[in-house]
This record gives sequence, C-alpha cells and structure tokens, in this order.
Amino acid sequence: SHLFLKKITMSFGKRPELTAPPEFFYNEDEAKKYSQNSRMMEIQGEMSERAIDLLELPEDESCMILDLGCGSGLSGTALDEAGHMWVGLDISEAMLHVARDREVEGDVILGDMGEGLPFRAGAFDGAISISALQWLCNADKTCHKPAKRLYTFFTSLYAALNTGSRAVFQFYPSDQGQTDLIMGQAKKAGFNGGLVIDFPESSKAKKYYLVLMVGGMCNPILPKSLSTTSNNTISYSDRNSGHGRERKDHRRDVKGLKEWVHEKKERRRRQGKETRADTKYTGRKRSGRF
Repeated sequence: SHLFLKKITMSFGKRPELTAPPEFFYNEDEAKKYSQNSRMMEIQGEMSERAIDLLELPEDESCMILDLGCGSGLSGTALDEAGHMWVGLDISEAMLHVARDREVEGDVILGDMGEGLPFRAGAFDGAISISALQWLCNADKTCHKPAKRLYTFFTSLYAALNTGSRAVFQFYPSDQGQTDLIMGQAKKAGFNGGLVIDFPESSKAKKYYLVLMVGGMCNPILPKSLSTTSNNTISYSDRNSGHGRERKDHRRDVKGLKEWVHEKKERRRRQGKETRADTKYTGRKRSGRF
C-alpha cells in the first residue's frame, strides 16, 4: 500500500508534458475538466485576460486573433468578452470536441503547432497561447527535434501576423535551458520581445509570459509585470548578455493584481458589457493549490 501511495503521489506531481504527448494526455476525461472544473476554468480565464492585456490591442477595435493550443475554448471566451474575433488551433481532438459542444464563437482547427501553421500571410492582428508552448520542447516521436519544431512554428507564426502585432504565450518552463531554447528560436524566426514574469516573489502565483513582437525596435520596451515589489521583465538582449536590467515603461502603471482587475472591470463597464459587481474578494489571491 505504501508503494501504491508513492506511485500516486509521483504521478500527481509530474508535469503533464512529461506524462504523454498532448494528443493523448488531453483525452475525453481530461478535456471534460475544462468544461466542468470551475476552479480550472477560472484560472484559465484569468491567464487569458492577462495575455490579451499584454497584446495591447487598439481600444474599441475588433481584431482577428489566433489562439494557439485553444483547447476547449476557454481563452476564446475571454477573446469574445474583449470584443475580438478568433481562430483556434489545437492538437487534441477531445478538447476540440468540448469546444464545439460549448458552441464557441471562433473557428477551431485540428493541427500540430510544431509542423507549422496553415494560415495566409498577415492573417492575424495578434496571437495568444495559454499553457501550450512548453509541449513543443518535448521529443514525443523519434523524428521530433524540439529546436527545429520551435523554429518551424515561430517562422510560420511570424508570417501569419501583421507587422506591428504581438504574440503572447503564457507557459510553464521546466528550467532556464528550456526558456533560452524557446526565446532563441523565436528570435531566430525574426521576433523581438522577451519575458514578463508576474508575481515572481510567489511560488504559487508566479506566471511566465513570453511577449513577442513583429517588427519595431530591436530592444523594445516590455509591458510591466504584475508584482507586489519591482518590475520583472527580461528582454532578449538582457538574456544574451547574461544579466537582466529593469526597464522603464511609460504606459499606465499596474501595481498589482487587484488594481489590474479593477481597471479591466471598469473598462468593461464603460463598454456597456455585463460585469460582475466588485466584492471584498475581487482581485484577492485565492488559497489552495492548483
């Protein structure tokens, strides 16, 4: 019984991408969680809203957004609420079945990001991806070469985006080497940008966002991170020189999660959209593990 308990504990703590390829890991049972587990849906929604915010899209303008690793369409729902149109791509048929059952607004397509994207040049005004990018770092088949698959993906994404647009990836890097691999292949494909790390002081709340830009300055100013302390952004040049420098940003100051949530809700109210009333729990960190 002790051995059985140990196996369960080890399996529970294992990263999903080390368990099985995504098309198998996200089976029907796993996919159902993304339409039935309220806590999981809430977390996915919050990360999606943050990714959309980091795109810095034009105000009061409906844009065409690509949702990479769209899954059951939870990030697409956030795009709907922000007033944008979207197309989603995912490798899991089970997840796309859930998306269709939910009658999502966007079109969803079955495909492997590592084989390149099947879209015409300049088709999108931006792209988001929630919890999917790290899967490309795995060699799930003998023919898979992570660096090559990442480069193929980023090259096709670069072509599919309009000049001046952004792609924002929320992802879970396993270590610094994986982060460097991803950032290196993105730069090789032509992107500028870097990492925005929200709440780096918290092991539970910390989130990594790779913000990529098409065109513009070689050393662009990155959006500010959400933090209870200082700004935490790392550009390509900072990473390559082996040290990070705090960068000043003249955009609106976002001091923390609570202020950001209030700002987003006020924006929705000004747009005449249905918005939940504020409570004493609004913007508060929630306890418990996910």
